[in-house]
Amino acid sequence: MKKIKTSLIMNILIVIFVTLGTIFMFTGFRFMPGPVLLEANKLEMFKFYTVDSNILMGLSSLLLLFYEFRLLRGKIKEIPNAIYIIKQIGVTSVSLTFLVTAIFLMPRFGFFALYNNSNLIFHLIVPILALVSYIFYEKHNNKYRYALYGIIPTILYSIYYTSEIIIHLNNGGLTYKYDFYGFLAGSIKNIYISIPAFYIIVYLISIIIIKLNIKANQK
Repeated sequence: MKKIKTSLIMNILIVIFVTLGTIFMFTGFRFMPGPVLLEANKLEMFKFYTVDSNILMGLSSLLLLFYEFRLLRGKIKEIPNAIYIIKQIGVTSVSLTFLVTAIFLMPRFGFFALYNNSNLIFHLIVPILALVSYIFYEKHNNKYRYALYGIIPTILYSIYYTSEIIIHLNNGGLTYKYDFYGFLAGSIKNIYISIPAFYIIVYLISIIIIKLNIKANQK
């Protein structure tokens, strides 16, 4: 039960941070100085995978919290495996956000532009909390085949992202407004490389997270 209690605390923190990050970005509230990139106010913020993945993470943690409370109070004997799979999908999504920011975006835009205000929460705090809580404290009947579920949010987002780019081509060329992450590097032809590459990367992330969870909970 000690792991369940630790997981519960960490999931509460995830829900709190996701809620705060969402409110801060929606309202444009800033608690840190300096430039801010890849941020939008009100409903426009949902165009970012960062925001969508973090909200998914918050909802999956909230769902798991409900069952963890019931388990600790003796209302149920175990948490359904499907609840942990939903959490794993959320963890995979924010892990992609974490890695893309650290490896792809930060070298281009700089550290402080991507790790301040709401982006500090979305790009760093929530992904770390999610990874630690899932890998070390959430034991369940995990299977490597569940890795495929982790790709679903990325597939859905890629459909939206590429559709917006294709619809808003400017004389056959890309515009920053719609390829705001710069994944296509200025050429629509890169869609045939970037999209499959991201699916493979997300699948590998999902596999690694599952493997670490299984390893950590065998001890």
